[in-house]
Amino acid sequence: MAQQDTADVDEVFRVETHGIDPIPDVERHGSAKDLFWLWFGSNLTFTYVINGALAVAFGLSFWQATVVVVIGGLSFFAISAAGLSGIRTGTATLVISRAAFGVRGNFPAGVLNWVVSIGYTIVNTVVGTLALEVFFAEIGWQGGTAGRAVALLVTLALTFAVAMWGHATVQFAERWMAYVLAAGFGVLLLFVLPGADTAAAATAPGLSGWSLAFVVMFAGPFSYVPMPADYTRYLPRTTSLRSITWMGALGGFVSSVALGVAGVAAATQTDMTDAVAGAESLLPGWFQPLFLALVLGGSVTNSIITLYSSSLNLQVLGIPWSRARAIVISAAVTAVGSLAALFLTDFTTSLLSFLSLLIIVFAPWGGVFLTDMLLRRCRYDSDALHAGSTGAYWYRSGYHPAGMAALLAGMAFAALTCDSELWTGPLVASLGGADLTLLGSVVSGLAYWALTRRLQPAYAPVA
Repeated sequence: MAQQDTADVDEVFRVETHGIDPIPDVERHGSAKDLFWLWFGSNLTFTYVINGALAVAFGLSFWQATVVVVIGGLSFFAISAAGLSGIRTGTATLVISRAAFGVRGNFPAGVLNWVVSIGYTIVNTVVGTLALEVFFAEIGWQGGTAGRAVALLVTLALTFAVAMWGHATVQFAERWMAYVLAAGFGVLLLFVLPGADTAAAATAPGLSGWSLAFVVMFAGPFSYVPMPADYTRYLPRTTSLRSITWMGALGGFVSSVALGVAGVAAATQTDMTDAVAGAESLLPGWFQPLFLALVLGGSVTNSIITLYSSSLNLQVLGIPWSRARAIVISAAVTAVGSLAALFLTDFTTSLLSFLSLLIIVFAPWGGVFLTDMLLRRCRYDSDALHAGSTGAYWYRSGYHPAGMAALLAGMAFAALTCDSELWTGPLVASLGGADLTLLGSVVSGLAYWALTRRLQPAYAPVA
């Protein structure tokens, strides 16, 4: 065997040279345990505390909200399973989805996914920046505008440096930051959980309250659907598919449920309209600066994986640059967006409303992609995924009719039943205010299965 080119070795603190090109077997490494730490660390984010608090705000009791949090955490089994295609193909999720939608049909979702990735990176960057700014104030530096600017630079630098180095450094950073964040959030739970009012009755949430709570809990995990293969593509082909699913799912489940329950508990004790301030009020003074550091750390761990995947996303969209160069575009847009969010008070609210509306697209997209993966049993023609118009996934002029039709069916259902600040579907009132957007994934998945069921032997070729 020829000696491996050291320039292509995936090592910590060395810039990764691979992008969406298939990872050769000789360069694959690691184990399923790496996925536990990746998903555990990246989901140790304060967002889940906010989500848990929102469930109570929608009228659910402590135990009802806890059930919703746990069910939301179970969705990480689907997210983790979506990474199985990466080990078979050695490439990124948004390359693999060409099989479901066609090379051209895959393009619109690729654009929107990049927007979503950058949007959530901006939101996390702003949350981390504000937490660090308050941290500066609590240790005695009232920096004003200069302090906020420094906080933003620190947050961006921590995120960009790790994402720029690439896959191995991302996994390394997520694991070691997870150790620290898990210890810190564990202490937070010790302070917040004992005071929870578990006996308080629900305030008649109705279908609207229940559905909104589920949308909030599932929205975060669903935003990961276009990413899992990005982090499994380096694993050896011999890695157990079951272990990949379980390790990734447990990582996301444990961290999201623990922090979600913390948010539920906090909301039964104090006003969580300003979630950071509300949670901080339940903590002893000595722990409050450490709490702010936890908020910053959680924001960074989540931003790292979204920023990293955004660079692969740009390559899928045809940016003729290396992954490391492409990430500069994402980082620059994140910086500009973060500046706008920090100095234009209504920008963050508008951005969050816009991002929440995009679940109309991504729930159905995820339904088609996961159904296609199941029909194919994670078996793809890896060369055809990169072959463009000469490959098997070009279909009709670059579009897969079944995939596009199923996607549109799911989007239509989601749009009709969506209840958000920017759009209220015409069926919401007749449904008692229920938001059934997430079921767009079920509609699109069933539609795709119905349109392709006669092709199942071709979709699941013998290995």
